[in-house]
Amino acid sequence: MLFSVVTVVGICSSPAQAGSYTSYMAGVEAGFESSHWNEDSAATTTTIKFTGCTSGSSAVHVKLAKDINNLPDNYYVDAAFTKCLESSTSTSTGVWDDHGAGSYYFIVNDGGYATVSVKSLTVSW
Repeated sequence: MLFSVVTVVGICSSPAQAGSYTSYMAGVEAGFESSHWNEDSAATTTTIKFTGCTSGSSAVHVKLAKDINNLPDNYYVDAAFTKCLESSTSTSTGVWDDHGAGSYYFIVNDGGYATVSVKSLTVSW
């Protein structure tokens, strides 16, 4: 039986309303949605970094999504993470610029089939 596990290890924020959290994923299914975070600035850059990935696929696809109340969510360009699959210390990073204030989350392998584990992940905004 596979378990989807994402645990927030730490949350930091600075006076400029920037923030980040660090976590991990263990055996998450395709289409897994991360926890949500709130970006207070319209000019925010979001960075998602995975270190030490394992997957049955040659890439881990990460899609940034904006939660829109009572409407379909907005989805941004996928990032194909391949470097993090090379070793337990290799890192892949995706960067999304200026997408507006709001509640965000990411989706892993949306529409794919492979389960994914990530030794360490960091989301910063």
